[in-house]
Amino acid sequence: MKIVGVTACTIGIAHTYLAQQKLEDAAKAAGDDIKIETQGTIGVENALTQQEIDDADIAILAVDVKIQGEERFANHKVVKVSTETAIKSPNKLIAKMHEIAGK
Repeated sequence: MKIVGVTACTIGIAHTYLAQQKLEDAAKAAGDDIKIETQGTIGVENALTQQEIDDADIAILAVDVKIQGEERFANHKVVKVSTETAIKSPNKLIAKMHEIAGK
């Protein structure tokens, strides 16, 4: 399954990158392709292209704040959770995304 997503926390430092790492590790362990864009204090990193979003089976927004470009995901299956959920239960989250995407 192809997954894309964005992580962003209120401070824009620790939880943003921790959530990214946890999601990437859990998705790879499940055999999925994943690309996560981070929106932190230093701006957008690892930016997703519209093509990557369009090619994805599902998107995850692990965010605690309003993000830039959320409208890019308007016509896609999206799971929206807090960064805390992504950090504490990444494997369950990836499993749930498989259910939602039907893959």
